[in-house]
Amino acid sequence: MRRRDFIAGLGAVGAWPLVARAQQRAQPIIGYLFSGTRTEDPLPILRQSLKDSGYIEGQNVAIEYRFADWQYDRLPALAADLVRRQATVIIAVDLRSAVTAKAATATIPIVFEFAGDPVELGIVASLNRPGANVTGVSSLNVEIAPKQIEAVHEVVPTATDIGLLVNPANPLQSERTTRDVQAAARKLGLRVHVLDASTERDFDTVFATLVQLRASALVIGPDALFNDRLQQLGALTFRYAVPAICPYRKFAEAGGLMSYGPDYRDLDRIACAYAMRVLKGEKPADLPVQQATKIELVINLKTAKALGLTIPETLLATADEVIQ
Repeated sequence: MRRRDFIAGLGAVGAWPLVARAQQRAQPIIGYLFSGTRTEDPLPILRQSLKDSGYIEGQNVAIEYRFADWQYDRLPALAADLVRRQATVIIAVDLRSAVTAKAATATIPIVFEFAGDPVELGIVASLNRPGANVTGVSSLNVEIAPKQIEAVHEVVPTATDIGLLVNPANPLQSERTTRDVQAAARKLGLRVHVLDASTERDFDTVFATLVQLRASALVIGPDALFNDRLQQLGALTFRYAVPAICPYRKFAEAGGLMSYGPDYRDLDRIACAYAMRVLKGEKPADLPVQQATKIELVINLKTAKALGLTIPETLLATADEVIQ
């Protein structure tokens, strides 16, 4: 073999790792950013959406999961890591994650899903024209707080004081929730006691305080921490005999009295559909923010009976599901 051919051959061999790395970089990466913990498959709808769009995890797409385990100060580093890995799109599944992801990159597309007004919260410029690199789906909660208060008032018509559970570590969400609930409660002559929980260790204190205040009911605000601990919250409301309402249907399924809020499975589907469109080349700036339109009321009649409560027939008639 001539020396020139031999050297050329070595060059070709040496190029193979570079080619392989280039091919790996070409594989799209979906970043999944969440403030909470990985207690179960984070987003089963995501894998189905990928499959329907011709993607298979580990073959022609990669998913990088990042969980802060409720240590919010970890979120910036987790988001920065997804940026360093050159994620094709980042799915931010709660408000804190969306805010952090937006601060971490102005170029990588971000698809968010959370309860709240993304314009008021400064996530996007407008719903129709989100601009920049961010879009997603949200529940504006415009009518949720009044309906929650009305439902509580129907079930406990003698109530004068109610508690509101919020997470002070998530001020963008908690401040808006407090404002909406207090405004709705005032119309019915109810006093609202705001109770803070930023970790699950605070829950027992919250319920002990409810008893001391002689509050007749509890409204659990929308927050990723609460959504991640619905079994625990449902058990506590049952143990302390507190009629409670929550925006997440799993709360009623876990033994809580009622849930009233958006169908979060619907939010998952919309967010995943947007992520697929981004993978195929569409720009977030061209995808208007979608709003969840399906709101559902779930009543746990078994819990109501255990608490000695009678659910009015008018309320039962409007329920999307009654758990016997």
